[in-house]
Amino acid sequence: MASPSTNRVDWKLIWAQRGFRYFFVAMFVSLFGSGMNFVGVSWYILAATHSTVKVSLQVIVVTLPGLLVPFLGGVLIDRLDRRYLGVMLDVARGVAVLATAYIASQGHLELWHLYAMTLITGMGSAMYWATVNALVQEVIPKSQFTGANAAVLVGVQSGMLVAGSFVGFLYDSVGIGGILAIDGVTYFVSAFCLYQVRRGYMSPREHLRYSREYSENTEATAEALESGENPEVAEAGLSLAMYADLKEGFAYLKQQPLVRALGITHATVMAGVVSANVVLVALANDILHAGARGLGFLEAGWATGAILGGFITSQLPGRLRMWLYVAAVSVLSAGHMGTPFVAFLVGAVLLQFIFGFCRATGGIVGQSSLMSIVPRHFMGRTQSAMAILGTIIQLIMSFALGVVAERVGIVAGYALLALLYAGATVSAMRARQLQSGVNPIEELKTAPGLNDSGLTRRLGLRGRGKEADG
Repeated sequence: MASPSTNRVDWKLIWAQRGFRYFFVAMFVSLFGSGMNFVGVSWYILAATHSTVKVSLQVIVVTLPGLLVPFLGGVLIDRLDRRYLGVMLDVARGVAVLATAYIASQGHLELWHLYAMTLITGMGSAMYWATVNALVQEVIPKSQFTGANAAVLVGVQSGMLVAGSFVGFLYDSVGIGGILAIDGVTYFVSAFCLYQVRRGYMSPREHLRYSREYSENTEATAEALESGENPEVAEAGLSLAMYADLKEGFAYLKQQPLVRALGITHATVMAGVVSANVVLVALANDILHAGARGLGFLEAGWATGAILGGFITSQLPGRLRMWLYVAAVSVLSAGHMGTPFVAFLVGAVLLQFIFGFCRATGGIVGQSSLMSIVPRHFMGRTQSAMAILGTIIQLIMSFALGVVAERVGIVAGYALLALLYAGATVSAMRARQLQSGVNPIEELKTAPGLNDSGLTRRLGLRGRGKEADG
């Protein structure tokens, strides 16, 4: 099994990449707008309805497309130029958000408008993050994946830091319409920056090393599309080729337990981060009594911790990263159990700072490990599989948190979050165990019912498989 590389981070090499500089700005701007949107809409819904269930519906709507879109999205990400795909997704979301901002400016905004906008942006986001995460592989040398992921996370959390402050301090002045207008503009700025990442069209499939990736279905489809004849053949061929890609992606994940463990941990943590917004707005309103400004401070505390965590994690030696990975996720579990008992703003902000730090550590170690292990032409499907799993967990958690917080209490809601992170801790421990490199011969010898001849056959098959892949 491949293990992630742990090369020293070279910041000069990372920032020397023109494409990555544009990519970093795109992430900062995009998350600045998205952060304002998410926090502003959540606060608007809670203030208008006084219902955590209604807030949870917003989180559910934004994540619901993640159940279906990634199936197609993962295939498209591994077939189309990821830069163009990211630009198109930014533009589509920008149009939807600006249209909603216009409705709000005319005084006709209703909850269903916000839910509809959230559904559209959720459809784009379901494919967007897998797209940009895969794009990092194309603009940064492999040896610098850890530093690149740290820089991206810093850009993302910096944008959210400013966004949280803006919502807290500007919401009462500009209202939900102004928040959405700023968000809509940021999508177009982000699209421009992504467009500037490089020149020309680049397909991920240009880098394939295995001839078996080009099936007869793909060849027949290409011939039909080039000639302009037999549209039925072209349509059927595309369907078969995409089905083959999906099947191949699932087969790859089935054979990679370390990738699965990292993916499950990452998906679970991300589901917890997003669904926690349901109880976070209630914490600011009902426990801290701090209003929109207090919510802004909480968001800023999280982002500040994430930025610091990004810088520190990128400089850690490789031997410590997986240990810190497990520790960070376990702190998220323990910390969320005690959050509702901290009833003063400074203490709550400090806890959010710690959570942001741990989230940064887990995200950087997990993503850089995946990028070092997963081949480029499988990255889109791997990221999409993680997105689907994260969406399922997120939908369940968002609804459960809304109901539990409203009917049982916010303490029970945070206890449910702590339980989710406890499950992620178990998965992170499994990933660390696999990454540490168990001796494959000893592992096979301990397998039940496997004699020496069976051991020889399996090792022989494994050796031939490596030669075929190499």
